Amino acid sequence: MSLSRHLAALVAGFMMVSPLRADDGLAPADKAIRAAIVKAVPALEKGAAGSAKERKCFTCHNQALPVLALVGARNRGFSIDKENLDKQLRHTETHLKRGQKGYLEGRGQGGKVITAGYALWALQAGGRKPNELTAAVTHFLLEYQKTKGHWSHPGKRPPSSGSDFTTTYVALRGLAGYGTEKQKARIEERTKAVREWLLGESPKDTEARVFRLRALKYVEPDGDAMAKATARLVDSQRKDGGWSQTAKMKSDAYATATVLVALLRDGGLSADHPAIRRGTRYLVDTQLEDGSWHVVTRAKPFQTYFETGFPHGKDQFISIAASSWATLALVLTIPESP
Repeated sequence: MSLSRHLAALVAGFMMVSPLRADDGLAPADKAIRAAIVKAVPALEKGAAGSAKERKCFTCHNQALPVLALVGARNRGFSIDKENLDKQLRHTETHLKRGQKGYLEGRGQGGKVITAGYALWALQAGGRKPNELTAAVTHFLLEYQKTKGHWSHPGKRPPSSGSDFTTTYVALRGLAGYGTEKQKARIEERTKAVREWLLGESPKDTEARVFRLRALKYVEPDGDAMAKATARLVDSQRKDGGWSQTAKMKSDAYATATVLVALLRDGGLSADHPAIRRGTRYLVDTQLEDGSWHVVTRAKPFQTYFETGFPHGKDQFISIAASSWATLALVLTIPESP
């Protein structure tokens, strides 16, 4: 082999090596990460489609979070069912339209800020442009609990519903993505109040720590608040590479993946950071053969149970949320495709 061909082969081989090196004992190979994403996509699509078929209402766990994961996968070059994705976005818009009058009157819909915020998040991820409907929803976000320094949720269905940090984050994100020019001054005023609340509050569990970090990015705090919030999440990683929902619980895919997404998206960590590599390995190692991640529910049900086609029976709603976050976390370790 000539010297030039030998050098070309070395360069080609180097370019194929993932930044998540399998030889450091921390992270799985790029091939394993991609295989996990490919396995997860059909399960998420089936669960989202099944929920939309069985219920008219939009859900955070079966519409919003799968949409975020599927859009993320598509942006990294993975094949998804584009027709099904569009159906989930239309399903979300239809649900909001049914409550448009309530949004304009400041009442919202069932689920209040959690529903409104997650729905706008899904629409933004799906590329939906601002319109009269989204302006009605942002009007509600500004009117609801406007005398408080943050947004809160009346329900208590941990981990994904009930945290004031999560509720505040999705509200801030919705206003940032769809707030109108006419609403700009009110958004700035509300954001200042939220900044004071965020800097004065201490989160008690992983969900709260994740979404406090993510919300801080929207209020641009002075000092090292973001760095401290990031470090606290990194320091709470377990020996198995995962994170737990609370100090007394074991590591699971929901807590682990939400932390990884927060660290990658808002904490400034790169995919080759040791905490990210260990967390990535935890997710790949705990994925089931059907493409899902199983998390046991600890929320008390208040709606009639129904099947969506996603695995794990009465644990399926938290499990599809966990599986969506896990897929998105893995996706974020891969560079975006052109």
